Amino acid sequence: MNNRCTFAIISHPDAGKTTITEKLLWFGQVIRQTGMVKSKSGTFAKSDWMELEKQRGISVTSSVMSFPFKDRQMHLLDTPGHQDFSEDTYRTLTAVESVLMMIDSAKGVESQTIKLMDVCRLRDTPIVTFMNKFDRDSLDPFELIDNIEKVLSIQCVPMNWPIGDGVDFKGLYDILNEQIIIFKDPELGSDPTTPDVLDASDLNAEEIINFLGDEHLEKLTNDLEMIKELICPFCPEEYLAGIQTPVFFGSALYNFGVNQALDFLALKAPGPSAKKVRLAPFELDSKTRVVEPTEKKFSGFIFKIQANMDKRHRDRIAFMRICSGIFKRGQKIFHVRSGKDIKIPTPIIFQAQDREITETALPGDIIGLYDNGKYQIGDTFSEGEKIKFTGIPSFAPEIFNKVLLKDPLKAKALDKGLLQLSEEGTVQLFVRHTTSEKILGAVGMLQFEVVKFRLENEYNVNGAYESYPFIGVYWLQFDNEVDQAKFISTNASNILFDNKKRICFSVRSQWDLKLVMEKNPHVRFFNNSDYMGH
Repeated sequence: MNNRCTFAIISHPDAGKTTITEKLLWFGQVIRQTGMVKSKSGTFAKSDWMELEKQRGISVTSSVMSFPFKDRQMHLLDTPGHQDFSEDTYRTLTAVESVLMMIDSAKGVESQTIKLMDVCRLRDTPIVTFMNKFDRDSLDPFELIDNIEKVLSIQCVPMNWPIGDGVDFKGLYDILNEQIIIFKDPELGSDPTTPDVLDASDLNAEEIINFLGDEHLEKLTNDLEMIKELICPFCPEEYLAGIQTPVFFGSALYNFGVNQALDFLALKAPGPSAKKVRLAPFELDSKTRVVEPTEKKFSGFIFKIQANMDKRHRDRIAFMRICSGIFKRGQKIFHVRSGKDIKIPTPIIFQAQDREITETALPGDIIGLYDNGKYQIGDTFSEGEKIKFTGIPSFAPEIFNKVLLKDPLKAKALDKGLLQLSEEGTVQLFVRHTTSEKILGAVGMLQFEVVKFRLENEYNVNGAYESYPFIGVYWLQFDNEVDQAKFISTNASNILFDNKKRICFSVRSQWDLKLVMEKNPHVRFFNNSDYMGH
């Protein structure tokens, strides 16, 4: 069971997350050529498959890539770095057992990294840290470690150590193996899989002195003394508990130090873990139990849906994390929300947008299910047991746009596009009760830009977008249909329905919300949809 390693990469935007994803895939022999995130040659990052991602040079959706490495099946989830797409990242983190955290060595810990770290802490997720961009001018490595420990409250244990930085970057000292890995100018065609290595068990050896020079040798000697005196040794148990983070230094752009981090993940990162489920009827006070990966009966959940990964076929893929048992191609599995058995004839595995059919899948694996609209994020599958995996987040939107259609003949295409994009979690879709206006809710403005681009690019729909004066949306629960009908009638102008036809209350001011809650004490207001059974 431990031969599965499912991990995500997290970082602040521009810390090098997509670049290191490319290098990891290269080491995993998934790709033969790595591309710049935004390249004049037309070679783009493999994980940035969406047209908008290639144009903007950013990741706006989570990609899933699988590859074998050192006798383990590695499942790498490359998450969006931009804060406007945090919800996609948070959901992705529910499907992994460990995380590779990227830090820009010139900037240290940044705001989005802090938020993502908070999510990892909720599950005590083990974290490996990669201090990136040491080929450029960087902060002192002790300063970076101190920054991480103070801001993120996690103990750092360096596994290698940089010698110089920027134009003066000489290479890395491998602490465990007492070796110096030499950094070479990539223009000279150095091979990152077989870098030149010096035996550094004796730092006073002539070869070491000649290579480093007096200044670098003195600093390295002093640094290693400080590490020995001040930093606790690596403890596997504390790493797995999320207390310690092993730290690697290097340059993702030049593929330097990346293989050491990947080797560590393959050797030390945990395998599939137990997952908590809620038992029917799926209310907040429902009983719970833990699903162990060693259980014989199959279970899994949908953490992501993506439409139009292959624009030519207008396909839609639901990403499923296998949690227990063995999934076999063609078997029938129980779709808990609908209460129906569903046969899966063509389950697929991924290398970004590339895919192939798989015959079996084990706990820890990520597979794709072709979806014609049956599935939703959070859906649970089992062999008949009525369970629902917990912890898959859904956030209340903070900004709203009304969608106006420029061409009335495209109404059906607009409806289809908005429904599919909302089911993916790109934005949330609401329809006003009194006017049937379509309103999009999002956490950040860039989400609206992605919707506009994808509607035009994938659905051939042009629309106009106007800001809407809501400050929030609340989902509602009623004790009976009479109360529900009365509330809707009294507050008709504030009533919305989400893409699952659930009743919501739109908020224009906190005063309005307070007033309506005081007048309707029997109505329950929720600022997200997690309370629902579906």
